[in-house]
Amino acid sequence: MNSAILALIGIFIFFLGYRYYSRFLARRIYKLDDELVTPAHEFRDEVDYLPTQKHVLFGHHFASIAGAAPILGPAIAVIWGWLPAFLWVTLGTVFFGAVHDFGSLVVSVRHKGRSIGKVAETLLSPTARTLFLSIIFLLLFMIIPVFARAIARLFVNYPGSVIPINFEIAVAITIGFIVRRTGIKLLLPSLLALGALYLVIWVGWRVPVHISDFMPWLVRIFGPLGDANAEISAWVVLLHIYAFIASTLPVWVLLQPRDFINSHQLFLALGIVFLGIFLAARPVVAPVISTTEVERGGWFPLLFVTIACGAISGFHSLVSSGTSAKQLNKLGDARMIGYGGMLGEGSLALVATLAVSAGFASRSDWLQHYHSWGEAARGSILAFVDGASTFVMALGIPGDLAAIFLSVVVISFAATTLDTAFRLQCYILGEFGDSYRIKLLRDNRLLQAAIVIVAGLYMTLTNQEATLWPMFGTTNQLVGGLALLVISIWLYREKRPVWYTLGPMLFLVVMTSWSAVKEIQAHLGNANWLLFSLGIIILVFELFILNEGRKALLMKIEE
Repeated sequence: MNSAILALIGIFIFFLGYRYYSRFLARRIYKLDDELVTPAHEFRDEVDYLPTQKHVLFGHHFASIAGAAPILGPAIAVIWGWLPAFLWVTLGTVFFGAVHDFGSLVVSVRHKGRSIGKVAETLLSPTARTLFLSIIFLLLFMIIPVFARAIARLFVNYPGSVIPINFEIAVAITIGFIVRRTGIKLLLPSLLALGALYLVIWVGWRVPVHISDFMPWLVRIFGPLGDANAEISAWVVLLHIYAFIASTLPVWVLLQPRDFINSHQLFLALGIVFLGIFLAARPVVAPVISTTEVERGGWFPLLFVTIACGAISGFHSLVSSGTSAKQLNKLGDARMIGYGGMLGEGSLALVATLAVSAGFASRSDWLQHYHSWGEAARGSILAFVDGASTFVMALGIPGDLAAIFLSVVVISFAATTLDTAFRLQCYILGEFGDSYRIKLLRDNRLLQAAIVIVAGLYMTLTNQEATLWPMFGTTNQLVGGLALLVISIWLYREKRPVWYTLGPMLFLVVMTSWSAVKEIQAHLGNANWLLFSLGIIILVFELFILNEGRKALLMKIEE
């Protein structure tokens, strides 16, 4: 099989999904044909609620949901062969992920721009909202170590990315202050910043920076000087300090200008890699379905939680209902933003699948990398960068420069997700403080951030990607399933067809429950009591929320 042919098939599936299925959902299920006054107009405050042109909002939404997860998941899951990963990425995006994101956005807009947790309280019960928030908190608790380790691993293996990433942060902060003081639009400064960033990537290529060069004492704390694991741990500490600071800054200082730069960067990077795929037309060296014995188990059910954000992601319901719903200009735009945005992320997952399926020189090289689950998980992000570099090289770009370019793209988005996860965890801690009348926890942002950084550091330094990713994927998919439950109950109350959301919900609930049980058994066997306990808690919370959903449906039937 040729990678260019697979890319064409994947793009064609996405085209059909948007052209026909999203139109059906818009007309028959979510019914976008009325003249609803959206929350952006009803509550316009020029801060959170602001009507936004749909192409601009699409860029913001796409940048917010796209991160390193749709790369990491497929880069691990190909251990079971390229066909299961390819099918789940393409068909899962069309029939699961895009339906979920589209529905989360519409339901939030129909409920005055409330978050999916608040909508759960309205449609189910206050108990469901509390449990929903608790599961989201645990999801974010696992996002932080996964992304922190991914960034640290890239910094260690591609030291040429250090200067460009720090340059991007500095420029984003500068732009934030300029825009704040002058009121100019972000578009031109962000495009200029992106151009400058690519020049600085060349500088980073020429001047690689190792953490042992400027903080040898920090590396020594974690092991012998120069040891790769010690350097990764040292970077992890710095990343948590950075996230602590970034999460306490106003969003206009760093988050907004950097996200705008990243939205352009992602579109450009996807275009470059897809062009490279068609020019290189490399053969797929990964097996169709692998016969390798995987210590974590078979692809069913684990594939459906290993590839999380590349097919469906509960995290997206937080973005759709948390920010995008407050900026939607008119209800009809939800199709492009919600369904179309997920197709964009599916395209990134498709690139990742092809990079680790066709980016290796030979079948033996592929088998050497994917000989064990631990190696596949630890080296997933590196396998993507190296594999995608072979496509970019078809454009005449040197391989090591291409690798730095791709690592900068991945780190940029992973860092954004890291910031967002820190912010959301602080917000949820504040919610808990408000609910249980703990004034210190509710009002003290520094205390919230301190709790998050200590918990995140402990989780990151005591667990590897091989143990973290399955639990993260299980929790993320569970949130997606529960969001689909909320959407289904709303559709049922509105007397609309529910199977287009209820079917995916039931499938996800079964897969996540099955995977959670397997994870609990695995962590019990290796005496990882923290992840074992989290698995038990998540499974119990899931059962309680499903029961709340059952009661809500029965109550409606009795009416």
